[in-house]
Amino acid sequence: MGWSMPEKLGPNRRSFLRNAGLAGVGATALSTLGAVAPAEANEDARPSGRWNPDTESKQFTLAVMPDTQYLYWGSQNSINPEPQEASFRYVIANSGTPNNNIVFMAHLGDLTQDGDATSFQAVDKAFKVVDNANVAYSVLAGNHDVSGDDTRGTTPYLQTMGPQRFKRQKSFLGSDASGYNTAHVFRAAGREWLLLALDWRTSAAGFAWANQVIKAHRNMPVILTCHEIVAPTYGDEVYPYESGDPENNAVLSDYGQTVWDELIKDNDQIFLTLNGHYWPSGRTTKKNSAGNDVHLHITNYQNRYMSGGGMLRLYHFDLDRNTIDVETISPWILEKDPAERNRLEVLEARLTTSVDRFAVPVDFEKRFAGFIPVPVRPARPASKVLVPGTLAYWRFDGGGKDGSPFTASQRVRDLSGHGNDLTLLSVPGSAADALTWSADHHPDQPGHASLRFVGGKNPLHGAYLTTASRAPLNTETFKSGYTIEAFVKIPRDWDSGNNGNMPVLSRWGEAGNAGKYGKNTDPKEPVAQLMTTNNGREVQFNCYPLNQTYPTTNWSHGLAEDQWWHIAVVNDGHHTKLYVESALVADNPSTDSIGITSLGLTWLLGGHEYGGAIDNVFHGWIGDVRIVNRALRLEEFLTK
Repeated sequence: MGWSMPEKLGPNRRSFLRNAGLAGVGATALSTLGAVAPAEANEDARPSGRWNPDTESKQFTLAVMPDTQYLYWGSQNSINPEPQEASFRYVIANSGTPNNNIVFMAHLGDLTQDGDATSFQAVDKAFKVVDNANVAYSVLAGNHDVSGDDTRGTTPYLQTMGPQRFKRQKSFLGSDASGYNTAHVFRAAGREWLLLALDWRTSAAGFAWANQVIKAHRNMPVILTCHEIVAPTYGDEVYPYESGDPENNAVLSDYGQTVWDELIKDNDQIFLTLNGHYWPSGRTTKKNSAGNDVHLHITNYQNRYMSGGGMLRLYHFDLDRNTIDVETISPWILEKDPAERNRLEVLEARLTTSVDRFAVPVDFEKRFAGFIPVPVRPARPASKVLVPGTLAYWRFDGGGKDGSPFTASQRVRDLSGHGNDLTLLSVPGSAADALTWSADHHPDQPGHASLRFVGGKNPLHGAYLTTASRAPLNTETFKSGYTIEAFVKIPRDWDSGNNGNMPVLSRWGEAGNAGKYGKNTDPKEPVAQLMTTNNGREVQFNCYPLNQTYPTTNWSHGLAEDQWWHIAVVNDGHHTKLYVESALVADNPSTDSIGITSLGLTWLLGGHEYGGAIDNVFHGWIGDVRIVNRALRLEEFLTK
């Protein structure tokens, strides 16, 4: 998903169904998490636009607002809410939009410079912009808002921004007895996420409460916000244009170590922490007690132009790409006509240094597997995938134990019932375990097994499978079209010199012997071959059709190693298209291509013939393989 920002902020024109699944979650939890005071009436400062996030999309954004303290210094008669209000308008306008889909906003504390009641009166008025739009958000107290720990009793902060403010929010879960520590649940990517907003200094009772909240919601990923956790290890507290190592330029502060020991370390659900207080911004990653990564980030811009101008740090979660893309913007500046911005506004509209714009790779399923078990798609019986026209279907879940050798006495039955069974052939001198049974498989593969080939060409070695000399598939010419599907995984030790142009599936018979000639023709190569190529592990399907004397060739992009891929070759009777993971590749020829030439010879799984002799053997895993005598639709693929 690409992230872009409009220079002019406009209303959200998309309409999404608002999730109602969290209705009542706060009421259910409040009886155990602490009571709240009556809600205040927020009738003024109504914004334009609607708060309407898409809670099911796999792409969503958490908006983070750090220290805005210099905008609210009531004791000095210095109140300047416009930058923050512009950010609030931005959050509202960008809920549910394709490029942002802001689902929650978290303030990191130091709302004011002096903690004065006059400052909080102005803060109260500004926050009514988001209150009246029903924005899901959290706040917490910083050291400029309060003093001491969360046992301090009432303060202007608590009277203004305490739990009573959130009673109407569906995302509000509750607070501890002090009111300074709050819990929020927002829905995004089709699941609930727990966000804890902890006080500047949390007491033992506050930590006990936070631990209990996490324990009570043991299947939710947790984002922890606090005013202070990590501090930068670089810079002179001036604009941070250089940061050394941008991925490891922060360290736990003394109090941050307490937060780590009391709350983060032993709660595997906490995967991301966000704090302000210090500058320049930075980040680091630590391993928790379960051995998993916790990403700890500082974001704070109070030292920049206009006290940071109400800047927003946007955490763009993309669960399809397993990435959090992070960017930092000033909506207050972006609202202005670019031609009318002053020099500092031009520089500050978007921050693009390595500490302000970066990506965090997170394998969400793997990272959350300890508390959200990954559902495993069950194996499907062959009868469920024997679509009309299936000529051969091979799978490997009925063979030997994981890691055991494939022996000469074993065979792979053709589950289509057409008798195209596979038997073993080995390059002389190859190891006994050159071909083994494996439990590894593509997550969407019908059969939960594969074969592990250990082959190569320099020197030639390995074992492969072949149809019998009289198998019906040998003479098939596919005049009306075909679909060939295979699941493959390339290992990390793949080498272009030894494993380049390695075969997944090929048809014995030299092109020259079949009367083929002309452009791109190699008379010694097979009449059909599905393989991975020499340089970038691209998939190539090279076929000599019935109606041409020269081949047609389809090419894919490169396949990453150590990852399962589904490959499909589909011919509709005239044109051939190649798909990887059901996605059409770019290089598909428009040449008229009817059928596949046959010399009545065998098919090879994992083996390749050149000039009448085996010259290469596959290296990696091959899962289910299916051959059908017609073009399949995407919804008919083995992955569906």
